[in-house]
Amino acid sequence: MSDVQTCARVMWMRGGTSKGGYFLSEDLPADSAARDAFLLRVMGSPDPRQIDGMGGADPLTSKVAVVRKSDREGVDVDYLFLQVFVDQAIVSDAQNCGNILAGIGPFAIERGLVAAQDGETRVAIFMENTGQIAIATMQTPGGTVRYDGEARIDGVPGSAAPIPLEFRDTAGSSCGALLPTGNAFDEVEGVRVTLIDNGMPCAVMKAQDVGITGYEDRDTLDKDVALKARIEAIRLAVGERMNLGDVKEKSVPKMMLVAPPRDGGAVTVRSFIPHRAHASIGVLGAVSVATACLIEGSPAAEVASIPSGNRKTLSVEHPTGETTCVMELDESGAVISAAMLRTARKLMDGEIFA
Repeated sequence: MSDVQTCARVMWMRGGTSKGGYFLSEDLPADSAARDAFLLRVMGSPDPRQIDGMGGADPLTSKVAVVRKSDREGVDVDYLFLQVFVDQAIVSDAQNCGNILAGIGPFAIERGLVAAQDGETRVAIFMENTGQIAIATMQTPGGTVRYDGEARIDGVPGSAAPIPLEFRDTAGSSCGALLPTGNAFDEVEGVRVTLIDNGMPCAVMKAQDVGITGYEDRDTLDKDVALKARIEAIRLAVGERMNLGDVKEKSVPKMMLVAPPRDGGAVTVRSFIPHRAHASIGVLGAVSVATACLIEGSPAAEVASIPSGNRKTLSVEHPTGETTCVMELDESGAVISAAMLRTARKLMDGEIFA
């Protein structure tokens, strides 16, 4: 092989409300710098249109999963998520992606890393980015992955087979603690913000505190230059406080602007990922926001509508619908697990050229 890899086997999949390339680790360069250079060429970055690659000119469609069979006890596969920036020559492993995670189980079965059972197959996935484990359950009638079905998730047209995802022990996975500053909220740039990490580092604040209602559509938010500058100033200011260091060239923390629910849910959110408004909300971002709603004294708790009981179903409303989180709490009120419903679909399988 030459010094510059020019092709690799890949499966392109939709996972949840995201889309990207799924690679076996062995099919990519072992050196991380060479791997990242290859993936930038694959996606066509840096270029706002990604015209010379497979990326869809959106952070939600410029994603990569790297998968290998796991040597860890009780774990089937290891999954590394890579965010390929659209208009910058950056490939980041600073976060998880729970949407791309939805395609890991089907991909592992398709590539022979996990033997499918007749009926349904559970796949234990170690998320390398944060050192946590998720359990995905796929429908596998006759030992074959089923993609068609009746499950629907907002942000994706049509229906598909359900893929429930269960997360445990995600608190502080990137920041070292659920609340890295130990506070229900901190005042940053004159705004009350909850700094939280329950699987995804997020800064959660009231939409009204940064001058919007929280019900704007994605295009309106993306055109609001003053708003984006203000929340970016907050993001840069909280990096060190969240134990993330200098976040100028990182894709975390995600910025979450919350408002009271309008459609019977628990809370409304507008998510920035971090420089563009999200069409919906990321899976682990939704878990972190839902958790923030349960923290007494937090800005999110002040606007949220929370059901009673230690098992709470929280509907997080977003620009294209809602995402439901099922949260299990212990007697002290701490979240001990979260479950989400996702779907996935195989789009193509073959070789990608860079």
